[in-house]
Amino acid sequence: MHKSYDVAAYIWPAYTGDEPRTRIFWPEGMGEWQSVRSAQAKFPGHAWPRKPLWGYQNEADPYVMEMQINAAADHGVNVFIYDWYWWDNRPFLEQCLNNGFLKAKNNSRMRFYLMWANHDATSLMDKRTSEDDTVIWQGATDFNQFKTVVRRVIDRYFHEPTYYKIDGKPVFMIYDINNLIKGLGGLAATRAAFDYFREETVKAGFPGLSLQLTIWSENAVDLSGVDKNRTGSTKDLVRLLEPDGITHYQFAHFVNIDRDYSEILSDVKNEWERIDREYPCPYYPHISVGWDNNPRFQSFRPGIVKNNTPDMVEKGLLMAREYVDSHPNEVPLVTINSWNEWTESSYLQPDDHYGYGYLEAVRRVFLAP
Repeated sequence: MHKSYDVAAYIWPAYTGDEPRTRIFWPEGMGEWQSVRSAQAKFPGHAWPRKPLWGYQNEADPYVMEMQINAAADHGVNVFIYDWYWWDNRPFLEQCLNNGFLKAKNNSRMRFYLMWANHDATSLMDKRTSEDDTVIWQGATDFNQFKTVVRRVIDRYFHEPTYYKIDGKPVFMIYDINNLIKGLGGLAATRAAFDYFREETVKAGFPGLSLQLTIWSENAVDLSGVDKNRTGSTKDLVRLLEPDGITHYQFAHFVNIDRDYSEILSDVKNEWERIDREYPCPYYPHISVGWDNNPRFQSFRPGIVKNNTPDMVEKGLLMAREYVDSHPNEVPLVTINSWNEWTESSYLQPDDHYGYGYLEAVRRVFLAP
């Protein structure tokens, strides 16, 4: 019998003009497709510009998402992890999920869950001002705002029949745990906030909450949320906050990516093994397609993954499958960056360079008999 895997690709929901507040970053009204369409080569041999084979589609359109859901599911991607935002005391960029995925007639072919992308909103999104990296909206929230977030995600999303659950528990990921601790006022307050979230989820009729954290490198971190002396580590945070699972968002967050993809994979595998030895909760293996965020900038930005061909990415996916198979008592979940991070050059969607090559790699690894 063929083993099934939960292959989850992150979605950056900025490829729409339906969110009015995006006009301050992308005034043409097509979301971040504006930056993709205007990207140029920064040096001889640079793999930009690139064009999406599907065109510059509005991903908040349910008909567009019906096509994308079919393409994803046909190739083995059966979960979307939507980057979800709460900036300026209200949600941001929910249209791709609410109006696109959730209104697509075939969304039962997939499941989805949320990753709260609670980092600061900066001028990075606007190519005209990205060099400044000025903070526009802060991602940190106090407990009152946290409670509002909890209420919204439980009421609006957890009850959706396609919401991804583990043992009946809705899965919710937090991207920037350090920023969360900062906003809530320390580690003890964050533990209390997690307890509140779990309790509210149970009150809503679920057996519990499956809380995931995005981890980065093993950096020194501020466990108090207010001190400048960074006396803890990422591992300390996981041990003290006791999430139900952890994964990564991008290779660029924990290894040197300015080199050949095969060298990166070697270090990634070593990191997985270290996490498996030292961390007290399940790790869900993560694979990134690539990294090059030059489309977001006027000047050249160093740090580009080399030789990340579909064949090389397939080797990474095989590595992830082997990790999952070696942990038979854990959920067979793999995360991929990403479905559509075009301006970071890390996406599965077909383009004019490799066609459907990356999606075919996923299909061979996770669907082929």
